[in-house]
Amino acid sequence: MPNNFECRNPATIAKTLSQSICVKKTNGDPKKIFLLAVLAGAFIGFGAELMTVTVQGIGSSMGFGMAKFMGGAVFSVGLMLVVIAGAELFTGNNLMLISSLDKKVGFLRVLQKWGLVFLGNFVGSLILVGIMYGSGLWKMNGGGVGVTALNIAVAKVNIPFWEAFFRGVGCNWLVCLAVWMSLSSRNIIGKVFAIFFPIMAFVASGFEHSIANMYFIPMGILLKGQYAISSQVSNLSSLNWGSFIVANEIPVTLGNIVGGAFFVAAIYWFIYLKNTGE
Repeated sequence: MPNNFECRNPATIAKTLSQSICVKKTNGDPKKIFLLAVLAGAFIGFGAELMTVTVQGIGSSMGFGMAKFMGGAVFSVGLMLVVIAGAELFTGNNLMLISSLDKKVGFLRVLQKWGLVFLGNFVGSLILVGIMYGSGLWKMNGGGVGVTALNIAVAKVNIPFWEAFFRGVGCNWLVCLAVWMSLSSRNIIGKVFAIFFPIMAFVASGFEHSIANMYFIPMGILLKGQYAISSQVSNLSSLNWGSFIVANEIPVTLGNIVGGAFFVAAIYWFIYLKNTGE
């Protein structure tokens, strides 16, 4: 009987991902994969909206660094839901490249599943955006939550292209390490701690997550139409669907792929699986 407190070593994780987990994901039923991706988009959105509520106003009382830490701490619930409850997240699925490099699945199949999951994540994110907008919870604290959400969205679409790209690299390097480390544990407590610290670190550092931004920026676009909120935020002309896609999603997504697929999947494949004959 396996010891639930035993930690799987990195070589075992690499082998499990390559030969089992990623193969099953790549060859899975597209309809089920899509629905799981919708759930993941919503789950990450829950982390994003909780972060928005939590950081509202605390910077002035607790300081910039503590506000970033608190935002990262609560945002981690999103990936906990994905990993423990079960869902398909594009950024985590960048690890599927390890199976392709190990010649267990074709690279085209990996790209197809990435595209399907990315679309499902977007749908799930927009569903939660609609729910949160309709709930009116952005009116909390005299509209302060809505102002915070709008400021977050405006800031994200005004990041220069290459800065957004490199922030995407740092983000998914840590996200995929969180997923990787969660596989080392056989119990929920271990998975929670494995996820918490890298996710807290990426958010507190200011890195950019393509799926989280599918919640943050569309939410801001909707709130832009609320004059009581928008009148308190500057540079709103830069916030629109075009800037969401071109100025943020494209560079951040490309950076996420490099961070997860190269710096985690490809490097660990080279270290643990290349030329092993397994």
